[in-house]
Amino acid sequence: DVRVESIAAGGDGVGRVGGMVAFVPRTAPGDLVRARLSSAGRFARGVVEEVLEPSPARVAPPCPHYERDRCGGCQLQHLALDAQHEAKRRIVADALARIARRPVDVPPPVASPAPWRYRRKLTLALRRAGGAWIAGLRAHDDPDAVFALEDCPITDERVVDAWRAVLAHAELLPRGARELRGAVRLLDDASVAFSLEGGERWAESDRLFDAVPRVAALWWHPAGGRRRLLHDRRGDGAPGASFVQVNPGVAERLADDVVATVLAHAPETVVDAYAGAGDVAVRLAGDGARVVAIEWDADAAAYAAARLPAGSRAEKARVEDALHGAPTADVAPMNPPRAGLDLAVPAALEGAPPRAVVYVSCNPATLARDLARLPSFVIRRVQPYDMFPQTAHVETLVELVPA
Repeated sequence: DVRVESIAAGGDGVGRVGGMVAFVPRTAPGDLVRARLSSAGRFARGVVEEVLEPSPARVAPPCPHYERDRCGGCQLQHLALDAQHEAKRRIVADALARIARRPVDVPPPVASPAPWRYRRKLTLALRRAGGAWIAGLRAHDDPDAVFALEDCPITDERVVDAWRAVLAHAELLPRGARELRGAVRLLDDASVAFSLEGGERWAESDRLFDAVPRVAALWWHPAGGRRRLLHDRRGDGAPGASFVQVNPGVAERLADDVVATVLAHAPETVVDAYAGAGDVAVRLAGDGARVVAIEWDADAAAYAAARLPAGSRAEKARVEDALHGAPTADVAPMNPPRAGLDLAVPAALEGAPPRAVVYVSCNPATLARDLARLPSFVIRRVQPYDMFPQTAHVETLVELVPA
């Protein structure tokens, strides 16, 4: 029997059995559960067999896949939204105190305007079984298992409908491939982009593109090759297969906060690291800063370069390589992937400290690790954002200034 005390970074409930810490998925703080445990030293992982005393924070998950198929896409559907926010606040605070050795007061996350149907991008695994394709997500306790997805209530219905339209013509996917990975992304004009990974030959891509007119652009990343745009009905050349924040409502608020935080330091020069398609860089340049936008994704870097005014530029490069040739920045906003900063990046910031670093992170653990590598900076502000309701993921903005 395990009394659950809190939620860990991955979404598991945490309790103690004797001197052992037990991680039990799909539990809520305050639950008393009977769990089957597998121990490894001082830690154990459990599977709930019975909820003996449900927590007041526990709710019935509305998605049938969550319990029936043990879907791993969400981790916190069984928690009320207020409890999800508190769990995420504590996850960020714990990472900063335990890993970065920087205990600070962390406020509640900025709430999402829409806790459901907010995702504008859905990535599915595709497997061929008995001559047909199964498209779905993976079970949280068996990452090799893929179940057929009927609906995803955290995803915009237009994205789900577009997936159904693509799968209605699944016979036009690459022949000979056993496993693929596809993503549908909602574009600003309500059309969609479809990108596919895997396969060695795709002779029917044009037929699929013609059969699904709502797909405005189609990218393919073949096995062993590079991603390329195969078909395009759009006229703007936007990088529809590059990184995008999946929650547009929260993404807009986060971008506003990043821009305001940067401009509060009255910068003349800005180095925007991991700049993506350049949305923040373009806004900062429009306010008079000279911006160098650094982005490794070629499509996103080219799109950023085309939109930046004279005096600012975009570089297609890895941040750790480009920082050595970039001008010394007054302010450095950065939004790295989940793996965080390459070791050379905090070293460069320590060697030539800007007035401020505005770090946006989707992973509290790598955020805290990177802050520990910036001993010359102090935390001025921390603000989490509930970019991913119903999941254990949390976005965080940290404003750093030289000590």
